[in-house]
Amino acid sequence: MADESDRLLDQDETAEDAASELSLRPQTLTQYIGQRQVKQQLQVYIQAAKMREESLDHVLLYGPPVGEDHVGLVIANELGVHVRTTSGPAIEKPGDLAALLNELEAGDVLFIDEIHRLPKVVEEMLYSAMEDFFIDIVVGQGADVHPIHFPLPPFTLIGATTRAGALSAPLRDRFGITAHMAYYDTDELSQIVRRSAQIFQLQIAEDGVHEIALRSRGTPRIANRLLKRIRDFADVAGVQEVGADLVDQALTALQVDRKGLDATDRKILRLMVEHYNGGPVGLNTIAANIGEESSTIEEVYEPYLLQVGFIQRTPKGRTVTRDGYAHLGVPFPDARG
Repeated sequence: MADESDRLLDQDETAEDAASELSLRPQTLTQYIGQRQVKQQLQVYIQAAKMREESLDHVLLYGPPVGEDHVGLVIANELGVHVRTTSGPAIEKPGDLAALLNELEAGDVLFIDEIHRLPKVVEEMLYSAMEDFFIDIVVGQGADVHPIHFPLPPFTLIGATTRAGALSAPLRDRFGITAHMAYYDTDELSQIVRRSAQIFQLQIAEDGVHEIALRSRGTPRIANRLLKRIRDFADVAGVQEVGADLVDQALTALQVDRKGLDATDRKILRLMVEHYNGGPVGLNTIAANIGEESSTIEEVYEPYLLQVGFIQRTPKGRTVTRDGYAHLGVPFPDARG
């Protein structure tokens, strides 16, 4: 398995990360940086729902993992309602979903991350909940088994997924609003780093801001996580203002390179180049070789490697591109063109 340094850029949060993340989370659409088109659309839909005194239509957020849970919180705050947050794998049976729905009040938001991983029986229970605001639950045992029609208050389901194609058509069609979340550009990430540094009361020069933005994989959560680790280096070194030199020193120590790749990203590329001549290589083969789950590679590492053009998918498997070879400093094989 990959060691802790390999996992710096993993999406899983430590308790410390989760606690400090709360202070960095935007609370309103005005505070939310990036995703301009998504924000503009949501502003209209939210305002219209409030004017009609209705619950917001169900929202599907799809794309790379760039902070969809923050969007759920912002939507709830803009609507002035409560939000309940969970994930697809956490809802194992219909009773789990029924318990969540039972806690909602009129207009509340239920946010389900990784909604494509809902068990089929739970997904089917959602259909009537989303469309007609009721569920039918079965109670009793043996001869006493009987269904109960359970009405629900109007609510808004926000589903987030990195794999929109994995959603069934019946579930996907019940979302009235769909929004594609995109990776952040360097300017947007720079704004986020400046805002977070201000909250941390950390002095940081513009070249330092830019360097962090370059290495953050287009993802705000990673930008904030790197900033926190750089703050540790600055405190220990007694540095008053963080510049590009300190950022480079800290992130080099953490094995995060100029493109934002960490040790696991490079391990994937090297495996494909050194053992499989750059591919094509199957996802399960890569996973078995580096000791990771196939789903982790597909949902955490692969999207960014595709985004920066270091690998590509083919019908036969994943291959390393010319740019991927260049990033490793390895000559591209002439035989591959």
